[in-house]
Amino acid sequence: MKKFMINLGIALLLILGLVAWAFLPWYLVLVVVALFVLWLLLTRSGRLAWEAAKIGLASLPQRWGASSVIVVGIAGVVGVLVAMLAMGEGFKATLNQTGSDSSAIILRAGSQAETNSVITRDQVPLISSLAGIARGADGQPVISPELSQVVNLVSKADGTDANVQFRGVGPMAWTLRPKLKIVEGRKFNPGMRELVVGRGAQKQFVGLEVGKQLKLANQMWTVVGAFSSGDSHDSELWADVDVLGPAYQRQAFQSVTVKLDGKDGFNRLKAALAGDPRLKLDVQTTHDYYAKQSEGLTKLINILGKVIGTIMAIGAVFGALNTMFAAVAGRAREIATMRAIGFRGVPVVVAVMLETMLLALLGGLIGAGLAWLVFNGYSVSTLGQNFSQVVFQFKVSPELLWNGLKWALGIGLVGGLFPALRAARLPVTEALRAA
Repeated sequence: MKKFMINLGIALLLILGLVAWAFLPWYLVLVVVALFVLWLLLTRSGRLAWEAAKIGLASLPQRWGASSVIVVGIAGVVGVLVAMLAMGEGFKATLNQTGSDSSAIILRAGSQAETNSVITRDQVPLISSLAGIARGADGQPVISPELSQVVNLVSKADGTDANVQFRGVGPMAWTLRPKLKIVEGRKFNPGMRELVVGRGAQKQFVGLEVGKQLKLANQMWTVVGAFSSGDSHDSELWADVDVLGPAYQRQAFQSVTVKLDGKDGFNRLKAALAGDPRLKLDVQTTHDYYAKQSEGLTKLINILGKVIGTIMAIGAVFGALNTMFAAVAGRAREIATMRAIGFRGVPVVVAVMLETMLLALLGGLIGAGLAWLVFNGYSVSTLGQNFSQVVFQFKVSPELLWNGLKWALGIGLVGGLFPALRAARLPVTEALRAA
């Protein structure tokens, strides 16, 4: 019972330690590492632990095959985890870069996205007259009534059909999105069946080269230009809203994007909408609108990444336990000799743990490095809130790399603790007789 209670206490302390480790910021980790190094250098137990660790590390080349199980297993966990989370970070970053606080999007009340919003044509003049909307040099309100249509295009990656957003925009759309620049060809002409395509869509889908023709809505459309915006609009096709609407028999718009008049423009526009009973509409800044579009998918990707990482981490922990128990058994005479000449339990535990943590750190660095080399900047597309593909790039940020290393060291902690305790409890006489 006493042994059981001791083991239970160790397990509880380990769980609490892992929870604390998960939330520990990098600067506190540096503090912990600095304190540990000082303990190694300035205390007798620390110096003994370091000498014992050097003996274990010196024998690593003789058992590198077994030790590589820890390194490879942890590298796989960290690589997969970082890659999965980098997908979510990239998608979130792309949508967070879309829009700004100086423009707003107006949708039907209760609508979460453009696809389920309707704004009738007779509402547009009413919106144009509202307070809070900026006016151009000509005195006209800077607004763009827009229509979003999902069309099927062939993916270059696998040759399958994919949903792509075909956006109809008003003449002011270019002014409202100053980041959007024509990088090839020209803008479409109003009233013509011409379109311009985002660079992201151009790279991901077939038939979007400038000069090519596409058959959409049983009509031929000419690609006259390509644009780059560095955000989710890179995934879209653009055309004149007054041409796109009749082509798809759409009599109404879905959204109206407006430029805000000054810092208080949004509040004035929101109050004006609330005060007009003819307009049952909601408004939010374009930055907030697109940021919200990423929340659901980013959360799902993060959950999946952590679930898959946890499953793989459990396998890596068992691999580390097996390897380190075998290492302790194989070094029974060596550990017993150290115990006999004065190495007490704490230095032995720290020595075995230090060896495991260094192997875990090596695996974490390899996994994080591979994830960065292979996936950082890798372009893919996935289905967004409007049921159309959003082209984005994986983003392997320093924060993700740090989280991957924390996972690696956490696995090393769990995988090395129990073999280390076994080494410290190893009876000296029995170990020497067995050897």
